Amino acid sequence: MPKRFAVGDHVTWNPEAGHVSGKITKVHTKDFDYKGHPRRASEDEPQYEIKSDKTDHIAAHKGGALSLVDDD
Repeated sequence: MPKRFAVGDHVTWNPEAGHVSGKITKVHTKDFDYKGHPRRASEDEPQYEIKSDKTDHIAAHKGGALSLVDDD
């Protein structure tokens, strides 16, 4: 079963440029358009929009690409 996250969760992912972290702003459970490209999402495999901690960049990823950040 894929990892599940919620709006407000602090997560990290690893793009080509190195690790990035941010907060989830939206959870998509149906197919959607993202920056002009169709993205597949479902209840079983949602996709998440995340706002970067360091920039205003918004990224969209599946749960398998994300890891929860321990904010302790």
